[in-house]
Amino acid sequence: MPTLSQIVDCVEAFAAPEIQEKWDNSGWQLRPRPLSAECSGVMLCLDVRPEVVDEAIETGCNLIISHHPMIFRGLKHITDATPEERAVIAAISAGVSVYSSHTALDSASHGVSYRLGSMLGLEDMSVLVPQAGGADTGLGIVGFLPAPMPIEVFVSMVKNVYGARVVRRSEGRQDISIVRKVALCSGSGGEFLSVAIRERADAYITSDTRYHDFVDFGKEILMVDTGHYESEICTKSIFSDIISEKFPNFAVRQSRAEQNPVRYV
Repeated sequence: MPTLSQIVDCVEAFAAPEIQEKWDNSGWQLRPRPLSAECSGVMLCLDVRPEVVDEAIETGCNLIISHHPMIFRGLKHITDATPEERAVIAAISAGVSVYSSHTALDSASHGVSYRLGSMLGLEDMSVLVPQAGGADTGLGIVGFLPAPMPIEVFVSMVKNVYGARVVRRSEGRQDISIVRKVALCSGSGGEFLSVAIRERADAYITSDTRYHDFVDFGKEILMVDTGHYESEICTKSIFSDIISEKFPNFAVRQSRAEQNPVRYV
């Protein structure tokens, strides 16, 4: 049985903590047991909520790996006042360790945006916002559809691939009725709209786009906002692939208790 250290080493070999954004908190969140402790199973999730910790305990997993950091803004106290604090208490009490890979996984070569681009069938992908010193790491990607696609067909495909019930979209350029070149960024990528436009992308896919971004850029590029959860839930599959490749017979579970907190009516 692999140790906690060996499991996390796999993740860090793919997404080194050093490439995370300066404001982020990727890495170990909780470790009530030593790194040399055997890992009885891994629970994968987007967010570490009390129900995910309960699920890990019930299924015999003593390690949770999440995309969003369990502890992000810092805790001034640990009581039962908030879901975050209750999750911390439950995990420590049960001896469950928590590791998060957030913008490290986003910026990794073949990271989250690359996975989304592959799911859409994009070709000739390159990093949208490369990190200094490395063209293969950074946030977002830009690539090409195998063949031009009418806008409405493209938007429908994005909804299907991302598993989004609804999306928000802009009007787009009046002189363009098809999509060929696509830029995208997982999570909240509205700040890179201008980069996508400079890259002469026909469409830009991201989430958490501001109203005024639609006002300012909506007629310069087709903007498709899928929702934050929908743009990052694929991280569970990425983590699963990383660990299963190294330890093919090891218990890796994707949380079923986790649900999209946003309801569409």
